[in-house]
Amino acid sequence: MTSYDTYADGPPEPLEGGALWRRALRVPLRDGVRLAADLYSASAEPGTAPLPVLLERTPYGRRAARVSDQDRAGAPVPRPEEAARHFTDAGYHVVRQDCRGRGDSEGTFVKYLGEGPDGADTIAWIAEQPWCDGRVVMTGVSYSAHCQSAAAAEGPAALAAMFQDSGGFSSAYDAGLRMGGAFELKQVTWALRHAARSPEAAADPVLAEELARVDVAGWFGAMPWRRGCSPLRHIPAYEDFLLEQWRQDAFGEYHRNPALYGRGHYQRFPDVPTLHLGSWYDPYVRSTIENFTALSGLKSAPSWLVMGPWTHGHRSVTYAGDVDFGPSATLDGRLAPSYLEFRRRWFDRALGRVAPDGPGGAEGGDFPAVQYFLMGGGDGRRDAAGRMRHGGDWRADSRWPPAATAPVALYPTPDGLLTTSPPAVDAASVTYDFDPRDPVPTLGGQLTSGEPVMAGGAYDQNAPDARAHGARAPFLPLDTRPDVISVSTPPLRRDVVLAGPVSVRLYISSTAVDTDFTVKLIDVHPPNADYPHGFAVNLTDGILRCRFRDSFETPEPLTPGRVYAIEVTAPDTANRFAAGHRIRLDISSSNFPRFDVNSNTGEPEASARRTTVATNTVYMDAERPSHLRVWVEGGADALAMA
Repeated sequence: MTSYDTYADGPPEPLEGGALWRRALRVPLRDGVRLAADLYSASAEPGTAPLPVLLERTPYGRRAARVSDQDRAGAPVPRPEEAARHFTDAGYHVVRQDCRGRGDSEGTFVKYLGEGPDGADTIAWIAEQPWCDGRVVMTGVSYSAHCQSAAAAEGPAALAAMFQDSGGFSSAYDAGLRMGGAFELKQVTWALRHAARSPEAAADPVLAEELARVDVAGWFGAMPWRRGCSPLRHIPAYEDFLLEQWRQDAFGEYHRNPALYGRGHYQRFPDVPTLHLGSWYDPYVRSTIENFTALSGLKSAPSWLVMGPWTHGHRSVTYAGDVDFGPSATLDGRLAPSYLEFRRRWFDRALGRVAPDGPGGAEGGDFPAVQYFLMGGGDGRRDAAGRMRHGGDWRADSRWPPAATAPVALYPTPDGLLTTSPPAVDAASVTYDFDPRDPVPTLGGQLTSGEPVMAGGAYDQNAPDARAHGARAPFLPLDTRPDVISVSTPPLRRDVVLAGPVSVRLYISSTAVDTDFTVKLIDVHPPNADYPHGFAVNLTDGILRCRFRDSFETPEPLTPGRVYAIEVTAPDTANRFAAGHRIRLDISSSNFPRFDVNSNTGEPEASARRTTVATNTVYMDAERPSHLRVWVEGGADALAMA
């Protein structure tokens, strides 16, 4: 065993009045690259007291504070050393590390793909140090959560627990890089933002200035981008990984990389406690829930699921977009006094440092297997901040979907209804033209890192405005577009609680050899004095690229005019549709700039230069009963009574 002093990058540094010590390290990897890391401990000589180590790996700067580290509402975001002290005071050491090619670490940054081996090597190295008791707990938000599942897929023996917040790919092809075969363009805005903060830009003021001045909206109008003809052309490492992500449209070896595909490597994950924290307007809803359900079934160690009503990592606010969910919506003050305390309690529980049958014990106490925020139930009026009061409350369960729910089918009709009765007519359909040059604008949803062209959260689908990229005056409701099929139930006579997966079976045909179909589930509030048109709250949405209707590995073109049955899935959600509200489903063929736009030509979107208008038909008759499938508390009887 080599002493960690060999890898120290200077003497220990006292912080917090000497109550905390930080030592810079250079962690060696199998290929000779060294990654910069900070060790935080309660003393200058941590080797005298081996303790469990909390490890966070980040591409955002190991000494930088991030908004997603917010501890409590109204409080400043804690600096890394402030957060570290919370845990060193509780009997842990903390290591924060810059990912390869980011911050002060050596090597070339390639987003996601190398985080498995780098994470596994780091865990093994830490476990060998005299200041570690052999147990390494991984923690962190977003990319740091992706780093956890990537490392776990390598089977590191010293990994003792994982706290995955807003990330951790079950399959990046299904959520994160793509959905239904369509490319998630948040990867583009992320690459632009972080290229401007890269070591390459920091070393070249001219490059930094050019990247800072990129007209993002303008470049989104010039898609698809080509190598050497993009705003990233002068920073090849970023252009290369982004365009490669875009080009890899079919599921294959690229997407089977363990860092992107936990689903294919769950058996290698160590059998350790895991917590999966997410939110209904986060892009990783699907991964968070799949990781929880899969590991709960495969491993003997316990797993927990927590789902709030927030956007990505914003667990200390009560709103998402233009909708507020009430004073109980935050994690801090509800599930624990603070986010730091929530994590500390869970680390103690996961490592057996509290009695399993006591308060907060490992098998119960104040920590049920599933805690989720059920949105809805508010009065629908405007609050002082200008947001609609949708309301909601926390619930607990032993499983997901919740035990009291059952699947229910709702059937669209050509005259705009959504009903529990299957269609009885022999022929019924709706046809529209989808023009890729005029896509349906994204208006909120489960996304992050999309600024300045898109933002996640809940917004009134009846009232787009200049904030929505591509929306134009007079800013009519989205359901007035001729390429949007909008169907809804009559006003509900009683509350309907929906919690679980969402999918739509569509029977379709097209004049094109390939096209997309999108779905969006919406809670329609009735009109009131603040919102005379009502308020249509987007809950979840999905997309399917039709050439992948049968296989994401082997795309097949459509035969124009032929009828196909396709399944469009959307991430899970949980919402109370109050009495007087309507359940609405919107169907269309684009959602831009959340997803890239299908050219309808059959050419891969990453290289297409032409577009054509597709005439798309959705069938709604007895032989071809398109339908929405949701999980409802009380099953079909609850909806029948409504």
